[in-house]
Amino acid sequence: MLSLLPEDEFQRISPLLQLVRTDFKEVLFKRDNPIEYIYFPCDSVFSVLTFMQNGTAVEVGTVGNEGFSGIELLIGADTAIDTTICQVAGNSLRMRAADFKEAIHGDTVMRRLAERFLQAFLSQVSQSVACNRLHTIEERFSRWVLLTHDRVKGEHFHLTQEFLADMLGVHRPSVSLVAGAFQQAGLIKYTRGNLTILNRKGLEDASCECYAVVKKRLVQLLGLDRS
Repeated sequence: MLSLLPEDEFQRISPLLQLVRTDFKEVLFKRDNPIEYIYFPCDSVFSVLTFMQNGTAVEVGTVGNEGFSGIELLIGADTAIDTTICQVAGNSLRMRAADFKEAIHGDTVMRRLAERFLQAFLSQVSQSVACNRLHTIEERFSRWVLLTHDRVKGEHFHLTQEFLADMLGVHRPSVSLVAGAFQQAGLIKYTRGNLTILNRKGLEDASCECYAVVKKRLVQLLGLDRS
């Protein structure tokens, strides 16, 4: 998203950005806790989780280098609506919440871009709700892997079966069966939590319509075509 800023606007905020490492399962925000920093993922990916009273969690959205975490600040909130953790480890650019509020104050380019990302994120969340209710685990697995692949560099990323099961809201054996079937079909290679994309076109064919819908909305709102 930051690459869409005019050069003078980026130079204005660049001293406020700090390059940090975000590690696998690192908690960036906890629900109802103050937001101290926002994060612009570079090659990392974040999961936004809603927790139930019994401690179980369901993923309601993901954030990659198309946007930023901490969209609550955009609508005037100071605390996190949900919990956000790092899904795929990598680098991120971090900005203090107070500096971000200043950067989006008034009719700035930064604010307009942030609002467009907010629209894309809300579209992703609503699509995920329908997808989790109506589509098979194979289709959802493909959608999830494709969205993650779009946001990382290269064909490889670390993703445990336990984590995938939590994100998809299913039991771990189900993920193991799907991953095994996809590996046999030559779509992926999956060993010790390390996933390699072997046939992206095959994954797109195996996915439900939701991946294409989310991707189309990103192109419409932010001009980010990752094909």
